[in-house]
Amino acid sequence: MTVTTAGAGDRMGPRAAGGGRWRGRAIDLLPAAVVFVGVLVAWELIVGALALKAFILPQPSAILAALRDNWAAGGRFALSTSAAATLLEALGGLAIGTVVGVVVAFISSRWVTARGVLLPIAVAAGAIPIIAFAPLFNNWFGVLNPLSKAMMAAVLVFFPVMANVIRGLVQVPPAAVELMRSYAASEWTILRKVRIPNALPYFFTALRLGTTLSLIGAVVGEYFGGASFVLGRIVVQSASALRYDVTWAAIFLMAGTGIALYLAISVIERLAIPWHSSVRGIDSR
Repeated sequence: MTVTTAGAGDRMGPRAAGGGRWRGRAIDLLPAAVVFVGVLVAWELIVGALALKAFILPQPSAILAALRDNWAAGGRFALSTSAAATLLEALGGLAIGTVVGVVVAFISSRWVTARGVLLPIAVAAGAIPIIAFAPLFNNWFGVLNPLSKAMMAAVLVFFPVMANVIRGLVQVPPAAVELMRSYAASEWTILRKVRIPNALPYFFTALRLGTTLSLIGAVVGEYFGGASFVLGRIVVQSASALRYDVTWAAIFLMAGTGIALYLAISVIERLAIPWHSSVRGIDSR
C-alpha cells in the first residue's frame, strides 16, 4: 500500500493559484500603464519644448495642479462636488436605461408581435442624435433638474442593453431548450434555467458599455444648461474664463470616473457569473 502525503506546496495550491492570477492580471495591465505614463511624459516634454500656450494645450503637470487646487468645495471650480453631481446623474440614467431596456428585451423575446412593434421604435430612438433630446428633456423636467440629464443618459444606455439582452435570451443552444422540453419543463423554467443564464454575459457586456455612455449622456445634457456646479458646466465656464487647465482637469476627471465605473461592472460580472467561459478563462491564467 502506498501512502501519499500532501506537502506544504500542495496545501498552498489554491493560495498560490490565486496569487498567480493576480500576478497575471498585473502583467496584463503593465503594457497599458507603461504606455499611459509614456504618453504623459512625452506630452509634458513636447509642450514644454514647443512652448505651447495653455489655451492650445496645457502640460499634464498644470492639469494635475489645477485638479488639486480646485478639488475642494471651497474653490471657484469645485471639481469634487461637480464629479459627485455628474456621477449621480449618470448612475440614475444608467439605472433607468438598464431597467427599461431589460423589460423591453424580455417582452420582445417572449412575444413576436411585441418584438415587431417595439424593435423599430427602439432602433429609431437609438438613431436620433442625443443632442436633439436635450431641449425636450430640459423643457419636460426642468433645466436645473438632474432628472433631465439622467434621461439623456438613459436614452444612450437603453438601446445597447435592450439589443444585447434580446440576443442573449433568443440565441440559446437549441439542444438545451429541447432537453428541457423533453423533461416537460415549463416556459418559465426554461427562461429561468436556460435563457437568463445565457443572457447574463450579454447583459454585462451592455452594462460595461452603458457606464461610459451614461457619462456621455449626462455631460452632453449639462452643456445645454443645468446647475453651475456639474462637470459639463465647469467645462463651459472654465473655457469661457480661459482656464483651460481646469477644463482639461474636468475632462481627465470624467475619463477617470468612466474607467472606475467600467472596472466596477467588471468586478460585479466576475462575482455574478464565475461559471462563464470568459471569466474562467481570465481567472485560470
